[in-house]
Amino acid sequence: MDKVVLAYSGGLDTSYCVKYLMNELNLEVYSALVNTGGFSTNELKVVEQKAYEMGVTSHVNKNILQEYYTKAIKYMVFGNVLKNNTYPLSVSAERVFQAIEVVEYAKAIGAKYIAHGSTGAGNDQVRFDMIFQTLAPEIEIITPIRDLKLSRQEEIAYLKENGVDYPWEKAKYSINKGIWGTSVGGVETLTSHQALPEEAYPSQLEKTTPTDIKLHFKMGELIGLNDEFDTSVNTILKLEEIASKYAIGRDIHVGDTIVGIKGRVGFEAAAAVVTIKAHHTLEKHVLSKWQQNLKEQLGSWYGMLLHDGQYFEPVMRNIEAFLEDSQKTVTGEVYVTLKPYHFSVNGIESKHDLMKSKFGEYGETNKAWTSEDAKGFIKILGTANKIYHSVNS
Repeated sequence: MDKVVLAYSGGLDTSYCVKYLMNELNLEVYSALVNTGGFSTNELKVVEQKAYEMGVTSHVNKNILQEYYTKAIKYMVFGNVLKNNTYPLSVSAERVFQAIEVVEYAKAIGAKYIAHGSTGAGNDQVRFDMIFQTLAPEIEIITPIRDLKLSRQEEIAYLKENGVDYPWEKAKYSINKGIWGTSVGGVETLTSHQALPEEAYPSQLEKTTPTDIKLHFKMGELIGLNDEFDTSVNTILKLEEIASKYAIGRDIHVGDTIVGIKGRVGFEAAAAVVTIKAHHTLEKHVLSKWQQNLKEQLGSWYGMLLHDGQYFEPVMRNIEAFLEDSQKTVTGEVYVTLKPYHFSVNGIESKHDLMKSKFGEYGETNKAWTSEDAKGFIKILGTANKIYHSVNS
């Protein structure tokens, strides 16, 4: 029997895929769950047990948190990536690296096929297929849900016919969780005007008394929280645990999907949003005017391309090189106050703070030029405007 590696989550779609691949295509199914921070240890065990009950030949749980941070999150922080000035790519960026891991596993076991449970209406099908085609063009892709255009009821009926009778109640809200945030979809996000209700968000408001925290950055990377230093991954997880209790980082992203239609999705991303805003504030103090200007443009492009599954476009490595180089002086502490549903970035401390120059204090005093110097500078600076208006008025 030929082998197929299935990107597996344990939900209805991928469970259907297991039985379909076994029964209809006579394939040996190797299921792979790639964890980017969305599963607890107990949840991973439950998914693994269900996979074997479904009849897979082998199941693996792969944790790629550190790799995901190193190859994506780090650069999303460096670039202050918020798609459409809102969304920190909480889930969309994960799919690329889950696909990469699935391909590597398929190659390792000599699989002839790779399968996933995406539908034909969303972004994930594009991300998975593009990575599979780029890294393993010799491996055929199978997508039962997309190809057969199945309804939920048809999938459940097929599973029951094949001895699988789990309770497949459709959750009121679709939740996808990862280290960089959680997406939330429901009937409200299918409209253009309705907000998600409070109960739709997995993290509920637990604390109302404001809390002051201190974030430590070294060359752009978050390395500590409140004078306790750890890996960036662990620090992000600690920040999420603290900030999520304030229901911080909620919003609804409206954007253009890869397939061309508009879409809305809710999300909560406490650690991601606090980290990006704190990092951005530190950069305002330590980077030059033109570094910030070019970074803003490149960060936007990086987020857009990553969202669209274009991770292997060569320009991504070029942008990463620029972003990494720009972080040489982005070291210091950022002071943040957490409050119910929002937060404030209060200020920073850094030996690279450009406000500490000896040239003067904005709006107060200057020590680097005379009043005559200022008059001459302003006169020359306005020359182009004066020429244009004298000619065209």
